[in-house]
Amino acid sequence: MSERLNSFFQHERDVAWEATEPGVKRKIMAYGPDLMVVRVVFEAGAIGKAHQHPHRQASYVESGVFDVTIDGRTSRLAAGDSFFVPENLVHGVVAIEAGQLIDSFTPMRREFL
Repeated sequence: MSERLNSFFQHERDVAWEATEPGVKRKIMAYGPDLMVVRVVFEAGAIGKAHQHPHRQASYVESGVFDVTIDGRTSRLAAGDSFFVPENLVHGVVAIEAGQLIDSFTPMRREFL
């Protein structure tokens, strides 16, 4: 962990994908103690199950279409849209079309390492 924590640059080809749920995989792209950026790829119909965590999360929809639910409210988001999740709110996504999210967390998600 400390080697990547002290590295300024990450090359996509050097970072492994990690399967997280059926039809969902993630790749940690950059992180430090106060911030983490993660690519998450979804197959059509895949579900990022409802969960909560003490981290604040900002996510950018790079591609695809997602139904995003935060604290019981749902919105359909497409490429170019974004969403913010305050700490400890229950949230999840459903991929209506295959796509990719770019998630940022503060502080970093140590459990992802």
